[in-house]
Amino acid sequence: MNCLFCKIVNGEIPSNKVYEDDKILAFYDINPEAKIHVLVVPKAHIESANDITEENSITVAYIFEKIPVIASRAGITNGYRIITNSGPDSCQSVMHLHFHILGGEKLPEHIR
Repeated sequence: MNCLFCKIVNGEIPSNKVYEDDKILAFYDINPEAKIHVLVVPKAHIESANDITEENSITVAYIFEKIPVIASRAGITNGYRIITNSGPDSCQSVMHLHFHILGGEKLPEHIR
């Protein structure tokens, strides 16, 4: 598979890790849109939010259980925003489900 995030999960491409366990990986975004910008990906390839199923939704729930831990480890102390994009019209640039955690500063109402 030629998926950028699968290659990061497999260690083929280095990343600046914030958190990792057997189900998920969280790492700093190389093009941050906030003072702190972390990406959280499931290790199992799920293409987008459109591909969440009854079988894999447990992994998505697990990600949301771990987001407070990840945000804290990244140094976010006063709130954060969680974003996911799904499909080309949303500008999903990597076709592997991922969640952006943005924080570390007062965020504007809208981030593009």
